[in-house]
Amino acid sequence: MDSIQSKHVALHKEDMYSPYELELIGEEPLLIRIEDKPYSVVMRTPGEEVPHVAGFCLGEGLVDEFEDFSTIGYCDQMDPNVVTVKLQPARKKKVATLLKRQGFISQTSCGICGKEMIKDICQALTPLTDETKINIDKVIACVDQLVHYQDFYKRTGGSHAAMLFDSQLDVLSIAEDVGRHNALDKAIGKIFLSRQLAKARLAVLSSRISYELIQKAARAHLPILVSISRPTALAVELGQGLNMTLACMGKEPGSSLVFCGEERLIRE
Repeated sequence: MDSIQSKHVALHKEDMYSPYELELIGEEPLLIRIEDKPYSVVMRTPGEEVPHVAGFCLGEGLVDEFEDFSTIGYCDQMDPNVVTVKLQPARKKKVATLLKRQGFISQTSCGICGKEMIKDICQALTPLTDETKINIDKVIACVDQLVHYQDFYKRTGGSHAAMLFDSQLDVLSIAEDVGRHNALDKAIGKIFLSRQLAKARLAVLSSRISYELIQKAARAHLPILVSISRPTALAVELGQGLNMTLACMGKEPGSSLVFCGEERLIRE
């Protein structure tokens, strides 16, 4: 499977069609098996499956730290579309309800209103106490950096990206995927597996910030999220409840909009 695939298309120009070869972002199903049972299927861009699943498990509350995994890897080395996870016995017991998908909150949730969702998520997560302060102009510069790392987007115009930085604004990880949730899972999963996640302080996203991304970032103890597009109203409400900092680029060059947690973004 390829992350990028070439397809023959018909190019319409000046009232004529002509053959044209175009690169498109790949999309394939990934089956996540936990304790030998199917747990979830996600549509993603092929590649970085193990970090993807590690980040997914952290974001869904199935694990809190790397040591909660007993094993994580491909079910079959010849088939990267299936990743199997086994948990340590104590962790398996602790998340037994999640494994049964009871009271499960994820991007596929339905039948629950925004207020109830905020309450449930805030009860399940602890507000962040991180007091990191970063120069806002340097954060804007990080957003400007993102496009230079988006190889898939440059070739296909069809991917999202997530980039993680430490408090000194050194790059920790970068990931691209057809899905914005997957991109963040992959970026988080990479440094979760390498035990570098505790260094992360800032996430820069190519997409809007939705409540699901807030949930994933909070689970990873990421205090600052900055995106190119505005967040949803529900995301801002959840970010406020979890003491996070949310911002996006403003319309004017060099400007930004800070929706909550502005004390972390300072002028020096």
